[in-house]
Amino acid sequence: MSQAHVGPGSTVTAQQIRRWGPTWSRRVGWALDHVWWHTDVVGAEYVPATGRVLVAPNHTGIVDGPVVHGAIPRGSHFLVKEEFFTSRLGFLMRWAGQIPVDRSNGRPALEVARTLLEEDRCVGVFPEGTRGRGDVAAARAGIAWLAVHTGAPVVPCAVLGTRPPGTARGHVPHPRARLVVEFGAPVEVPAGGGRREVAAAMKAVTAAMVALLDAAQERTGLRLPEV
Repeated sequence: MSQAHVGPGSTVTAQQIRRWGPTWSRRVGWALDHVWWHTDVVGAEYVPATGRVLVAPNHTGIVDGPVVHGAIPRGSHFLVKEEFFTSRLGFLMRWAGQIPVDRSNGRPALEVARTLLEEDRCVGVFPEGTRGRGDVAAARAGIAWLAVHTGAPVVPCAVLGTRPPGTARGHVPHPRARLVVEFGAPVEVPAGGGRREVAAAMKAVTAAMVALLDAAQERTGLRLPEV
């Protein structure tokens, strides 16, 4: 039975993930994007309306999760660090149908995500694993592992404006701040499962994300934060 850890000594199984959660939580994300902030969503047509798909955003700011969740044109389950699930707002994460991940051992969360993908759902993974500069220089291979084991295409995603240059890691954009979420063409990877296939898939996904980020920065004038 697929399971992911939620705090010391506890787990959540794929069966416990609320499938209806993304239906309402995506609407909350959409309101944040377009009412609280001013988010320009580009390339949403690249996200398949049905079937299994992975979305791979870069990660710089604390609000990247809800911003991308609201921009994806269908419900999505994101891998989210387990600390959010053990906070006072943890019940919202569970109701939203998100997937808790222990960043010291992500395999259980990947197994839960794999089960959801095999149900032809949309799963979001931040390949960098944590907030940083967002340039995908230190991406992890979990998303590639999921792609080659499920055959799901990977849609690269560029997120800009959530942490402008000169702001702290915990920066929250002010109301009506200009944000950008741009999706790129899906990266198709061959199903398989071997290390060679995973490495090749990760190389392709990283290259697509970097190219999309470069193009989005040039198009918008928004830049990633400094190191």
